[in-house]
Amino acid sequence: MAQRGLLTEDEHQLLFGVPRQEHLIIKHYTLSPDDLDLVLRKRGARNQLGFAVQLCLLRHPGFGLRLNEAPSREMLTFLASQLQVSPHVFEDYSRRPQTRLDHAAELMARFNLRPAMQEDWPLMLNVAAEAAWATDNGVEIVQAVLDWLRDHWIILPAPARLERLARAGRALARRRAAEALLAPLTEDRLKAIDALLVNDATLKRTPLAWLRDIAEAPSTANMAALLERLTFVRSLQISPEIVDRVHERRFQQFVREGAVAPAFLLDEYSVRRRRATLVAQIIELEAKLADAAIGMFDRLVGGLFTRARRRQERAYQTTGREVSRLMRLFHSTITALSTARATRGDPFEIIDEGIGWSRLIKVQPHVEELAQLADGDTLVMAAAKFMTVRRFALPFLDAFTFRSTSRRNPVLAALNVVRESLRSRRRDLPQKPPLSFLPKTWQQLIMDTGQPDRRLYETAVFAVLRDRLRSGDIWVEGTRNYQRFDTYLLPPASAPSAIADLKAPDDADAYLAERSQLLEWRLKRFARGLSKNAVPGVSLRGEELHVTPLRALTPPEADRLDRDLDLLMPNIRITELLNEVAQATGFARCFTDLRDGRPADDVTAVLAAVLADATNLGIERMADASQGVTKAQLTWVHSWYLREETYKAAFGAIVDAHQRLPLAALWGDGSTSSSDGQFFRTGRRSAGAGEVNAKYGSDPGVKFYTHLSDQYGPFHTKVISATTSEAPHVLDGLLHHGTGLSIHEHYTDTGGATDHVFGLCHLLGFRFVPRLRDLKDRRLATMVGLEVPSSLQPLMGRPIRADVVRQGWDEVLQLAASLKAGTVAPSVMLKKLSAYKRQNRVDLALQEIGRIERSLFTLDWLENPDLRRRCHVGLNKGEARNSMTQAIFAHKQGRITDRTFENQSYRASGLNLVIAAIVYWNTLYMGCAVEHLRSQGWIVPDELLTHVAPLGWRHISLTGDYLWQHAVTGAGQQRPLRNVRHRSAA
Repeated sequence: MAQRGLLTEDEHQLLFGVPRQEHLIIKHYTLSPDDLDLVLRKRGARNQLGFAVQLCLLRHPGFGLRLNEAPSREMLTFLASQLQVSPHVFEDYSRRPQTRLDHAAELMARFNLRPAMQEDWPLMLNVAAEAAWATDNGVEIVQAVLDWLRDHWIILPAPARLERLARAGRALARRRAAEALLAPLTEDRLKAIDALLVNDATLKRTPLAWLRDIAEAPSTANMAALLERLTFVRSLQISPEIVDRVHERRFQQFVREGAVAPAFLLDEYSVRRRRATLVAQIIELEAKLADAAIGMFDRLVGGLFTRARRRQERAYQTTGREVSRLMRLFHSTITALSTARATRGDPFEIIDEGIGWSRLIKVQPHVEELAQLADGDTLVMAAAKFMTVRRFALPFLDAFTFRSTSRRNPVLAALNVVRESLRSRRRDLPQKPPLSFLPKTWQQLIMDTGQPDRRLYETAVFAVLRDRLRSGDIWVEGTRNYQRFDTYLLPPASAPSAIADLKAPDDADAYLAERSQLLEWRLKRFARGLSKNAVPGVSLRGEELHVTPLRALTPPEADRLDRDLDLLMPNIRITELLNEVAQATGFARCFTDLRDGRPADDVTAVLAAVLADATNLGIERMADASQGVTKAQLTWVHSWYLREETYKAAFGAIVDAHQRLPLAALWGDGSTSSSDGQFFRTGRRSAGAGEVNAKYGSDPGVKFYTHLSDQYGPFHTKVISATTSEAPHVLDGLLHHGTGLSIHEHYTDTGGATDHVFGLCHLLGFRFVPRLRDLKDRRLATMVGLEVPSSLQPLMGRPIRADVVRQGWDEVLQLAASLKAGTVAPSVMLKKLSAYKRQNRVDLALQEIGRIERSLFTLDWLENPDLRRRCHVGLNKGEARNSMTQAIFAHKQGRITDRTFENQSYRASGLNLVIAAIVYWNTLYMGCAVEHLRSQGWIVPDELLTHVAPLGWRHISLTGDYLWQHAVTGAGQQRPLRNVRHRSAA
């Protein structure tokens, strides 16, 4: 079987080809005065041009002029113009082959160049292997070899030989990495690793398959299963320190291959490669299982308190009639006592006569019960179900070593008390267990009888442990999601240069002085505007601000134009549309093989797998409904080609191509975006399904949180719990989204706005524009020494704590720089900050910075109707997209039945990729339709087109049989517009 090339055709042209773009030709082939002097010494125009061509080709790409090779027309024309000769004279060059050889020898001698020798090849192989130590990317490996050759003044060998050498270097790097991973292991360890691929009669599968089967639904049985797997992995005694022996990227390549490859495929690997892949899997599984166990602990403990609150609410709701009856009885009692006082009668006789003393005595227990219910603490109700957690509490505590910055952390001391209590099975706790870390009300409940209540204490300790693990205040080594807070940040050595790129003030005092001056000026201007009724749509009535809602500005003519364009759009199947967009944008080539980085040979299978995710149809049912692809093909492609980074690259290809369409520029320049979450119900409760959210009804579900550019292209999507706040995820899509968009202004709904997000957006250079509601409940920040107009005093909140900003300024800048550098996702850090239950310097400083920026933005919002309108328009684009989403994601009644976040993420990515493809195709043909109308004499102003969205789908057949082979044969041809008669232009 012939080996697949290391490079694609485009990559081959990039490295070895003569450029055709004007700016690259100018860069590489402009002759210097010395070059011209050398060239013009040759006799005759043909020799001068031929000599110049050889000179330039020796410099770039570095091969010189090879036998029977002619340079590109663009290059010849450019060189001929510099020499003031005709490019056609080159046709006469080298009639005598000796002339070409003589010129080549002269140039080699002048520039001290030489051809590659036999002794150079081992050195080149080593260079390729060193480059491949950190990457599998063919371009990077070959480029390293080219750089070495150029540094040593060696003429490049043939591209095919260089490519073979680079492939051999990559194989050598893989072999060295495998040897490095296996070197510390004994023969017994290696045999235990080999046994992972042997079917186990007890497990009824291979141990590896059993380890990979990680349940995510929170239950005590699943927690026990996770801890059992974690114990098994640790028994293999593979030290995580082995990872330091190889480059991180090379190790991750072993991890990713091992996670995808089934046991039978791993069994076919060479012994060295198979064992190294399994070692990487074991190390990865240990961290993954640890994270999963702690995450399940988080959900189980959180579920105790969530269910306790619900039981309390339901119990209180069911007593509504009883409360009403008792309140009427209480009212009658007060009336009787008032009568007794007014008449100076005996109150007991009046009560007994009007109400009945025995009746009052009878309801006393009910009154006490209702009082306890109303005043009841959720800790008590959660502790009533603590046996759920106690079933796995001791194995969980024994499985991990919890750490803190303080050696005498009271939470760690409390964990030791609980652990010893569980081990000894004693009913009583020590007389004075650690309590200082608990709220005062909980301390009183626990010590109510003088002796600590064990059930309440254990419940409280686990609740606090959950919060501290979330924030990073307590961490577990060997995990990924529960490390110490500062391990996620840039190291101190590299932080200063990254902080300098933020363009933020060097110190907090400079920032505070500048923002204080600006805020004071803005407040005074706003007060003057209010006093003169010069703030459009805003008035101050008493102590409350009132903002008049904006009216829609979409003219009726835009709706008519939208309908007219829709009538012209060609009818098309979704299979044909995806094929056409793939040819136009090249997005299908972004789905590369996990092992060698090559694009898929079978583009049809890639598109079918993406559509299976997008429509919620699934692999098996997509294969049943398709002609031209099989289930085996789709399963293989989905496993080896579809993943987070390839979806991200595909988004970038479509969005960047969409930006280049003329019509797209009318909707925006790609500098603004919006984000919002869309709810999808799940078929069952799972780890991916959040608790029931009252906003979406009683069904559990998740949200697809999507970022949309001002040109309607979705460029980032993420699955989040239906109950979680959207705010931590706003920055995820703005940083490192992988497209050519340069976002400066971003819109969200009110749910996406927190002080943390305001502060970070300012430091990272984004203008954050959330849609503000409930303005009358919001307060503007003031600062010490700042003059606030008297009319605005009712709108002002507490002063900014400047000392807090100063103390945490450096750490906040380090956090912002780390997010910009991509060392950690913004949502991870924002969740940790929001989880802090005690004072944290970074958290408090960022909140204060956010309050300043929120106050300045609020003034912008109030004074600037255009800003409010831009925000509404941006968010409306996302809401309009939601209708298309529901039309595409229609199978299984639009419910997500995938049980893991990973599979749900594939669904979200596939859905938004297909939407991006439809938006591109619609924009392309809407542009054709506009040109057609204008050619027929219609007046189609650009102002109307700004109100027309590329989100229609009535002309697209989204369901039915998927005829992929038919779609391939028709791709690449311009479709005619529909031949529909239009009424004459108004």
